[in-house]
Amino acid sequence: MKKRQKYIFVIGGVMSGVGKGIATSSLGKILQTMGFIVNPIKIDPYLNVDAGTMNPTEHGEVFVLDSGLETDQDLGNYERFMEMTLGSEDYMTSGMVYKSVIDRERNLGYRGKCVEAVPHVIEEIKKRLKTSAESHKSDITLVEIGGTVGDFQNALFIEAARVMKMEYPSDVLFVMVSYLPVPGKIGEMKTKPTQNAVRLLNSYGVQPNIIIARSEVPLDKKRKEKISVWCNVNPKNIISAPDIESIYDVPINFERDKLGSVVLKELHLRSRGGEGLDLWKKFVEKVHDGKGEVRIAVVGKYFDTGSFVLSDAYISVIEAIKFSAYAVGKKPKIEWLNAKEFENGKRKANLKKLLQYDGIIVPGGFGESGIEGKISAIRFARENKIPYLGLCYGMQLMVIEYARNVAGLKDANTAEINPNAPYVVIDIMPEQKKLLAEKKYGGSMRLGKYAAKLKEGSVVAEAYGTREVEERHRHRYEVSPEYIQRIEEAGLIFSGRSPDESLMEYAELPKSKHPFFVGTQAHPEFKAHPLNPHPLFTAFLKVSSERAKRK
Repeated sequence: MKKRQKYIFVIGGVMSGVGKGIATSSLGKILQTMGFIVNPIKIDPYLNVDAGTMNPTEHGEVFVLDSGLETDQDLGNYERFMEMTLGSEDYMTSGMVYKSVIDRERNLGYRGKCVEAVPHVIEEIKKRLKTSAESHKSDITLVEIGGTVGDFQNALFIEAARVMKMEYPSDVLFVMVSYLPVPGKIGEMKTKPTQNAVRLLNSYGVQPNIIIARSEVPLDKKRKEKISVWCNVNPKNIISAPDIESIYDVPINFERDKLGSVVLKELHLRSRGGEGLDLWKKFVEKVHDGKGEVRIAVVGKYFDTGSFVLSDAYISVIEAIKFSAYAVGKKPKIEWLNAKEFENGKRKANLKKLLQYDGIIVPGGFGESGIEGKISAIRFARENKIPYLGLCYGMQLMVIEYARNVAGLKDANTAEINPNAPYVVIDIMPEQKKLLAEKKYGGSMRLGKYAAKLKEGSVVAEAYGTREVEERHRHRYEVSPEYIQRIEEAGLIFSGRSPDESLMEYAELPKSKHPFFVGTQAHPEFKAHPLNPHPLFTAFLKVSSERAKRK
């Protein structure tokens, strides 16, 4: 008998940004620990074909998969919570869907029919959902629809979900994540916005089975009863989701309201007696029980629209720091420093502030903004022996700094900023120059999983515990082969290279010169998980913690 696939659609209620991605990730984790194979899918309503061309200050971090697909940051949450590696079939945008339909129409795939949103776009959405489920051989598919109910661009996705519910009534479940405000001057939790959101969803022909009620404080019995009556939802299916200290508490909080059992009942399933949340609870204990702080400065550029942007623009880096700090028994205190602070007149005075930190990270990025400030911070970390980790652009700038100030290559630069510099030590890959000349910026980078061989006895080889690694990449520029020998002769070691030796993947100073001065062309933060911290971050946090002790 063929297995019947189950689908759970997670839809936003009152407002976006209140935790649909974390709710989806947490529910997936719970179902995993009950013995089920799950696969998550994120639907973005944008017409972008992927997330690669979206501004991180507006949309958040671009999360890169092994396949090289540039996706929404929620796929990072899914991978971290569910300890899984996702594929290109697990991400969908309106642009992808429409492009597939139009390409098929241009190739006469519809045999002369009039191609319309209904049914052809709907069928393409359903096909993609089923393809993802089949690729994972999963029992339950979790589908997060971005934005909120009522967003014009979401209508076709909700319609596809409605059609699937009509076709498989016992196999499709709807979860609404809705915010319940507590206005300061009123002092009472208000349910009316959620009532209106449910009524709007009803107008699409969809009734939520479960409401996850986000708020500043837990729901009381009275509020649950009120939502139940006006939204036609069983009180047991209304899950309280108050603000908490750590997002990693969410699965545990959900289970207090027995969310896993509620979902299984609605889907006519029984628990398969999985491992439960014991391992997760042990991790969460570390989150709350760290002894002593370790202060890490992240010197970046995506700061101009306010500090609230930071957790999104660099979310994978931030979480990777946390996981490794917890692993070494410390509480991380992460502070975000605008690279522009270390430029121009106040540079020297501001650089001294870096002495108070136990470690410094320069994350990935693009463009000229803040570049000289980052280079100044890197030099300060090198000269004052502050543990340093450079990620992607952070490694490129580390090489530029060393070339300028140690190797004697004055005014060395990257072709991205100054292609006419006297020493272009970071240059674009030759095979990409044609694409850029044609203004084909999307997908013109080295994207996805690539292998590297590490130098025996190096800092990075010791951190990884192996000499062969695979990491995800997202960049156009590389260390120029023309300057590798001269830079190494000056003391900087390229300790990791591509298998054919052509690309410099890691750079470092030996421990005899610096406690930890390491850069990687990759984005190791994409592979850091709560129960499996990334070894490179853990090595960095260990040395940073030792500095904290000495201070």
